[in-house]
Amino acid sequence: MKSPLVLLAAFAMLGSSCTQKGSHLFILSGQSNMAGLDPDISFIPAVSQKFGAENVIVVKDALGGQPIRRWHKDWSLRENDDPKQIGDLYDQLLSKVQPAYEGKKVQTVTFLWMQGERDAREGLADRYIDSFEGIITQLQGDLRRKDINIIMGRLSDFDMENKTYPHWTRIRDLQVAFADSKPNTAWVDTDDLNTGLNKQGNQIKDDLHYSVSGYKLFGERLAEKAIQLIEK
Repeated sequence: MKSPLVLLAAFAMLGSSCTQKGSHLFILSGQSNMAGLDPDISFIPAVSQKFGAENVIVVKDALGGQPIRRWHKDWSLRENDDPKQIGDLYDQLLSKVQPAYEGKKVQTVTFLWMQGERDAREGLADRYIDSFEGIITQLQGDLRRKDINIIMGRLSDFDMENKTYPHWTRIRDLQVAFADSKPNTAWVDTDDLNTGLNKQGNQIKDDLHYSVSGYKLFGERLAEKAIQLIEK
């Protein structure tokens, strides 16, 4: 598995009114479907076109197959949980965010999250939203700001009968309910992203992972929602 990807696009432009207000920081994290997204293809072009490349900072750190407890530092341990993996991916993410954030004039911060497949498979829907809120609280404290925009990718239509991922539809519903209840939060639909040709050139239908065109569209949708929240 490839090491997590970090992308920084930060430049300076003299005389730019947006630069005077500050940059826009976008933090992308989660498991495999975020790991499979290449921000350079669709996300960064979209936000750069809107705000100017010189005003955009993008940090991505994602790892496939990981449960939310690897980001939530206050997770209550179960019998077989590895204490060393509680919150360790959050620390890894933060180690990349802080150099991009500290000392810079940042106007907005947007946290983009695509995760939940592993927790659906483990039947952990009851702990999912509390854990996600814990991650947001961590980020707010570490970045010393409360005004973080949040975008969640909703789980796709991969296992709508909950056959192998028993809490699939429950986590889908929880993600939507959470996003719809928060003024600075949105969710994106991924149901049509997992059919077509994948990166290996194979035809997929309603797969766990997205097609090549699906990942491109995913990036576009994340950017669209991010822009909407920033403009609000």
